[in-house]
Amino acid sequence: MSDKIIIFDTTLRDGEQSAGASMSVEEKIEIGKALDEMGVDVIEAGFPFASKGDFEAVEKVASNSKNSIVCGLARAQRTDIEAARNALKKAKRFRIHTFISTSDLHMKYKLRMNKVEVKDCIKRSVSMARNFTDDVEWSPEDASRSDRDFLYKTIEIAINYGARTINIPDTVGYSIPDEFGNLIKKIKSNVINIDKAIISVHCHNDLGLAVSNSLSAIVNGARQVECTINGIGERAGNAALEEIVMCLKTRKDLLPYKTGIKTKNISKISHLVSKTTGFFVQPNKAIVGKNAFAHESGIHQDGMLKHSNTYEIMTPESIGLSSSELVLGKHSGRHAFKVKLEELGFKIKEKELDKLFKKFKDLADKKKQLFEEDLIALVDDESSTNSKIKFIDLKVKCGSNLNANAEIQIEIDGKLKKSMSDGQGPIDSIFKSIQKIVANSAQLILFQVNSITKGVDAQAEVNVRLQESGISVQGQGKDIDTMVASAKAYINALNKLINKREKHKSGSMKFSSKIQPIDKHVI
Repeated sequence: MSDKIIIFDTTLRDGEQSAGASMSVEEKIEIGKALDEMGVDVIEAGFPFASKGDFEAVEKVASNSKNSIVCGLARAQRTDIEAARNALKKAKRFRIHTFISTSDLHMKYKLRMNKVEVKDCIKRSVSMARNFTDDVEWSPEDASRSDRDFLYKTIEIAINYGARTINIPDTVGYSIPDEFGNLIKKIKSNVINIDKAIISVHCHNDLGLAVSNSLSAIVNGARQVECTINGIGERAGNAALEEIVMCLKTRKDLLPYKTGIKTKNISKISHLVSKTTGFFVQPNKAIVGKNAFAHESGIHQDGMLKHSNTYEIMTPESIGLSSSELVLGKHSGRHAFKVKLEELGFKIKEKELDKLFKKFKDLADKKKQLFEEDLIALVDDESSTNSKIKFIDLKVKCGSNLNANAEIQIEIDGKLKKSMSDGQGPIDSIFKSIQKIVANSAQLILFQVNSITKGVDAQAEVNVRLQESGISVQGQGKDIDTMVASAKAYINALNKLINKREKHKSGSMKFSSKIQPIDKHVI
């Protein structure tokens, strides 16, 4: 049996199904490229039949992929399978992933089908997908709660009709590791033609066991793992790619398996997904949390100074971080600043570096210490400045005995605009001031403030989500002043909203903003 574990990333499909994590086509393309560069074997790019936006995203990711197999999800229906084929046909290599529920609970209440009907549906759908590609994956949804004998029979049928990957989903995160590992072992010994297919697993994290269940499955014969960056996904999420990969890399003594993942890309893609979705990575998150390689206790610090292995089982460099937290300040030089950005994976042109260094110096005058996260925030902020609307200045008055008032200056196509407005609080007054200049009917769906680093002088990272006429956009702003960060985030979202409006008008997005009423709550 091969010791290679196939990494199947479903950040762009199941990950996007996290409540509030919708991504634009452009954002999916960017993440897809990063996954491809990182060495992901299979990228599940979306659910092509769900909407024309999903179809376009899958099509663009497929055409941009250089190394990864690109996969599209499809229900066991002709329309879904044909949509997947059409969206994927420009890919160098593609896979169609089709599924149907096999548990008694799902068949009775969701499908309203009996076992004979489900088996017939498997034959038709897998055969149809096989006519379009020899790379077909089939999943029995809610497999971990399915009757074992019926599950074995459905797997046998799927393989007979052309499936070459059989994915076993713990759809609702119900299993525990010994139980799930035993399920994989029983499938290997009870499905007579299982040697003709690769066993995959797709574990949800409702009980916090998604990674443990996935590892147990690997030990018992699974050779593909479905996972997401930062573990995002439906409800409590999926098995986290970075945790599975680093477990296999760190514990080769007990887990003698390998992946093709370039682990030094992990930190950067984790940040990209977090920034795109607005889902903040908790500080104590394994592998990619900002505290994962931080040591505050005196005892721990003493041990680290003597030998890093005393309190670190892997190195920061192995996931793309520097070996230690670099403390930068106002006395730091341009060369050190440039070197640090290169260590973090950024290649900045000289002209852009001058602008960034000036911003760095301005920030250093306000903060005692600057950390890696501050530098990443500077680069992100600069990359979002080429926009129609630009933040210039903000003055806010507020207090327990004052009516909140904000005066904003922004630049639109090079022309300076100024506005003032009262509000129920400082944020309300800022947003109303901007609305006076940039008319819009967008609703504020999300407003979230996070601290980029620790300390009272930490930069604030503000995420907002606006929705207008079915269009949803995510905006982000960073500044040492939370009010300024809020204004920048709102303006960033408005720029994206304007771009999407223009695409609709130009006809490059000729589709209804309403998603077709189908069930996206799958595997």
